[in-house]
Amino acid sequence: MLIRYNYFLQYLFLFFIGGFTYGAIEILSRGYSHISMMIAGGICFILIGLINKLSDIGFIGKMAISVVIITVVEFVTGIIVNVWLNLNVWDYSDLPLNLMGQICIYYSLIWFILSALALKLDKYLRAYLRLP
Repeated sequence: MLIRYNYFLQYLFLFFIGGFTYGAIEILSRGYSHISMMIAGGICFILIGLINKLSDIGFIGKMAISVVIITVVEFVTGIIVNVWLNLNVWDYSDLPLNLMGQICIYYSLIWFILSALALKLDKYLRAYLRLP
């Protein structure tokens, strides 16, 4: 039981690292963020970490899978926050190749680049925390 609790705390730590890192990136790029984006960032970081554990996939492959994960999480978050709750946290409607104004190819390319940093950070933190 103590081992499960310890893993829970370690994953909670990773969640907050991902969430606060994403929030900081967003604040640096556009001047503000929203709590929903920090939650999405935490979820993405945990999921990217799980992909990072797969040894039979190369680094570029992990980046590609990470982009899909991030884009799906962003879309689901956008539907909940922007469409259902009408909070209008972001709107990509004016960007080309967008889907319902919630995701677009431009940001997916940015997520591809940032996923390399997330994969490296995850690897370092897992070694530091001694996570499997």
